[in-house]
Amino acid sequence: MSTQTEQEKVRGWLTGRLPGDWFEGETELSIDRDEILIVGRIPAPEQSKDVSDAERSAAEAGRVKQFREDTRDHRIEIARELEHATRRKVAWGVRCGETRTIFTSLSAPVMTRLRQPERQVLDTLVDAGVARSRSDALGWCVKLVAQHSETWLTDLREAMRKVENVRATGPDTTDD
Repeated sequence: MSTQTEQEKVRGWLTGRLPGDWFEGETELSIDRDEILIVGRIPAPEQSKDVSDAERSAAEAGRVKQFREDTRDHRIEIARELEHATRRKVAWGVRCGETRTIFTSLSAPVMTRLRQPERQVLDTLVDAGVARSRSDALGWCVKLVAQHSETWLTDLREAMRKVENVRATGPDTTDD
C-alpha cells in the first residue's frame, strides 16, 4: 500500500516527465510496495459507428501495438529514472477505446503457509484445469475475492487513508 503523499509525488513527477502528447487526460496510477503501474489513455482509431466489435477490437489492438513500439525506448528511460527514485519496478499499460492492455507487470512471489483444507482448494482448481499450478490457483482466488469484495476493499482503503491523514497532522516526532 502506498501513501497518498507517495501517490502525489509520483503523479507530479510523471506530469513533469511524460511527453504531453502521449496520453489523453490524467494517467491511472497504481502503487504498491513493489511496483508502480502507469496506465494512460491513447486515442482510439477513427471508425464508423457501425463496425463490428471484432473490427473495433482489432483496430484498438493495432493502435496499442503501435504506441507500445513507438514509445518503447522512451518508456524504458523514464521507468529507469522512476525506479531509481522510488526503488520500485515500473510497469506500463494503456487504454484505447474499450481495450485495456498492460505491457509489463511484476510478478512478485508471496510466501504463504496454508493448511490442508486451503491446499485442497488450490489442488481442486489445478485438477479441474482452472489453474496450471497452486501458484496460479492462488492468484485466481485472489482475483475472485477482489472482484466480489471491491466495495469492502474500497472502504478499507479509504479508512486507511483517513488514518494516514490523522497521523500526518499529529505532533512532529522527529528530533531537532
